[in-house]
Amino acid sequence: MTEAAPLTAQGDMLGPAYDLIAAYGDPSGFFMERDGFGLASAGAAARIVVPGGPDQIARADVAVREALDEIHPGDQVPAATGAFGFDGSRDAVLVIPRRFAIRRADGATRRVMVDPTSAEEDGQGGGWAARRRPHDAFEDFQLHAVPPPADYAAAVAMAVKRIRAGELRKVVLARSLEVDAGRDLDPRELLRRLRAVDPACYAFSVPVEPRRVLVGASPELLVARSGLEVRSDPLAGSSPRFGDLDEDRASAEYLRSSAKNGEEHAVVAEAVSDALRPFCEELTFDREPVLFGTANVWHLQTRFLGRLREPAPGVLELLAALHPTPAVCGTPRGVAQQAISELEPFDRGCYAGPVGWVDRNGDGEWAIALRCAEIEGRTARLFAGAGIVADSSPDQEVDETERKFRALLDSLRWG
Repeated sequence: MTEAAPLTAQGDMLGPAYDLIAAYGDPSGFFMERDGFGLASAGAAARIVVPGGPDQIARADVAVREALDEIHPGDQVPAATGAFGFDGSRDAVLVIPRRFAIRRADGATRRVMVDPTSAEEDGQGGGWAARRRPHDAFEDFQLHAVPPPADYAAAVAMAVKRIRAGELRKVVLARSLEVDAGRDLDPRELLRRLRAVDPACYAFSVPVEPRRVLVGASPELLVARSGLEVRSDPLAGSSPRFGDLDEDRASAEYLRSSAKNGEEHAVVAEAVSDALRPFCEELTFDREPVLFGTANVWHLQTRFLGRLREPAPGVLELLAALHPTPAVCGTPRGVAQQAISELEPFDRGCYAGPVGWVDRNGDGEWAIALRCAEIEGRTARLFAGAGIVADSSPDQEVDETERKFRALLDSLRWG
């Protein structure tokens, strides 16, 4: 950190009606919220660059703790926000916001200002224009799939062949969809739409390049820590949702009884249990997966709740132990990562990587960057993936990714 003067975290309490989106200054800020709880920020008091390479999250843990410890004790706790790439190869940039608002599980809403005497003014979300009506649906000529559906199906078939040969148990293969919107896209309006459509998901926005913003609505909590409590809610296995109640119920029951989806989920739950157990005095979880529904998809979910051993690890140490789980990579991890590099013809960037925040106490919350798009000017790059196991059908996996694309494309019409 190279500040000319020491920084101090000061702030006050806000009322229960305060909307966190009002604290999100512009797309250079950070936003993550689920069911009204989360953190939104504007401006940067400091930036922490963590070079890509092995043990990146562990190195970030050290760098962030040192940077936050340099801030003079005030009446509030400072925090850092950001995202990590899926494979850790690119530099990660974590930001200590100049201003942020946070609402946690106790319901209290706090406003925190680092260096509040600065004359710099950050934009405020409350000044945005009213929501626009949605644009027309995108035409086929505006969309470019990488890889095309047929090539993705072939990659799935190759993965299934490797799994049946015993090379690995599961691998997650993703696709991207490049969109030329024909107009400048507003990440803030997309964020508003995603939050309204699926409040039970983590609506998030985080800058990943100087002019590029990752915006999405993730259903999956990777890890959260509050004092000695740790939580993780991994998802794997899915089936579509329908407007008809009976059809929707039948899809949910199919998912619950599906051996293929059960296998896909089991490997994820086992990996999360194995990663968290060494840190915990107590660890409880659902003995059978439960249903978790988003606006468009049913998922299988296992909810983990643990009590950490003391001295308790910070949330970034827990994150380093968990990422990447089989929910976004596969198992065995190293073999799955190699298969992804061979079968996916694009760079995931921060898709399927962790996005979230950590404070000076080591508390924090990190989701997996899913159901998301990279926005830059008039273009967007969408991502969707599917878990592949021995019984996977290439055509069904293509259909699953297409459904995930359609849901995000519909929201993108509002951006």
